[in-house]
Amino acid sequence: MATVRKLLDEKGETKIHTIAANETVYQALKAMAEANTGAVLVTDNDKIVGIFTERDYARQGEVKGRTAKDTIVGDVMTKQMVMVRPETTLQEAVELLRKYRVRHLPVLENDKVVGMVSIRGLAEGLLEEHKGTIIELENYILGTGYGR
Repeated sequence: MATVRKLLDEKGETKIHTIAANETVYQALKAMAEANTGAVLVTDNDKIVGIFTERDYARQGEVKGRTAKDTIVGDVMTKQMVMVRPETTLQEAVELLRKYRVRHLPVLENDKVVGMVSIRGLAEGLLEEHKGTIIELENYILGTGYGR
């Protein structure tokens, strides 16, 4: 069964995108847009203290009367993060996403964040892992590929 490590290895670059807790939500959104990511880890004195996601902005931002340029990331970030280790299987990671209703999982190894996996990356990884089975089932259902 494939692991989170395999996903990170296939991804190649494992740049960790961060924003300081005292920066504005606008700065975080700008950093997320530039990095083409839906989440950034939040730091305080180089220590990770939370995660800020598009969902945090959607639920804690404008709808609550806060403007992105005047709101501090530390005030709206998610403090309780769900993390995984590189050895975590893709299926286990998906179960954590479902259980905790999150879309991003920081990957922790030797007390250091070494990457982040998203719901999309996990879905793609699981699809690739089961691709052979899917093809076999399609062939069986369609009656093709079996010694005709």
